[in-house]
Amino acid sequence: MSLRPIFILGPTGSGKSAVAVALAKRLGRAEIVGADAYQVYRGLEVLTASPSAQEMAQVPHHLIGCLSPTQPHDAATHARMAQEIVADIIARGAVPIVTGGSGLYVKFISHGISPAPPSDPELRAQLTALPFEEAVRRLQEADPEGAANTDLQNPRYVVRNLEIVLLGGKPLSFWRSNWQGKPAGPGICLVHETPVLDARILRRTRAMLAHGALHEVAALPSELSPTAAKTLGLSTIRDFLAGRLPRTDLVPTIALATRQYAKRQRTWLRREDWLTPLPVTPSANSEALAEQIFSLFYKKMS
Repeated sequence: MSLRPIFILGPTGSGKSAVAVALAKRLGRAEIVGADAYQVYRGLEVLTASPSAQEMAQVPHHLIGCLSPTQPHDAATHARMAQEIVADIIARGAVPIVTGGSGLYVKFISHGISPAPPSDPELRAQLTALPFEEAVRRLQEADPEGAANTDLQNPRYVVRNLEIVLLGGKPLSFWRSNWQGKPAGPGICLVHETPVLDARILRRTRAMLAHGALHEVAALPSELSPTAAKTLGLSTIRDFLAGRLPRTDLVPTIALATRQYAKRQRTWLRREDWLTPLPVTPSANSEALAEQIFSLFYKKMS
């Protein structure tokens, strides 16, 4: 029986956390490793739909709610922490289940940290200060192919990719080619029909607000780390709490931003040809999906 990590992925709202717990219980000896840029922070459990206390009591979880929201964190740091945890889990004879929605965090864990040039604070500040349209234009001029494969609606991706091209002197495709090796383990992607996922997102948004997201955000420090500050829905709730957004706009605004984020995640996931898509019907439950994953992947690994 080969002990390699299993990657359970999917867009936000797809139910991957519950499926990971069900799979861990099905395997018997398994532990879950988070690969999410926001669930790693304490005090954001409701807003990030982190695993519940009940789920975390059933199966050991790692890299969930372990950092202060004021602490800087990035994909490379997270991957190094995760890889150490994965190695320790395997050494203890258990199966690591990696799950999360942050593409770069997942990729660094599954395929290793890209040797792309590290961020340069001075250049990053200069590029961030540019008008966004100017940053997009510069990326398109410096690397047309790379720009075509970049989410040009996301300032963070645009600035980072432009930074890589300028610092490295090579197109993004050069650095991406370093990820052509085999992944650390097999992976699946939960696939819902878009209307079904949209409905799940709307229900989850309403549930978050009903179960304390407003109080959670109100209790956060005013100054957060750059990553924590980007938590989906956080700025919207802060606008509401400050009187800049009416309550009637709260759910629609957060749900729309979440659907847009899920769409970007689906685009990224479709490009990851090492993942096996697992269609999810509206009636499927976590245990049934875990059984499918067990049959598809774990038996192949044994």
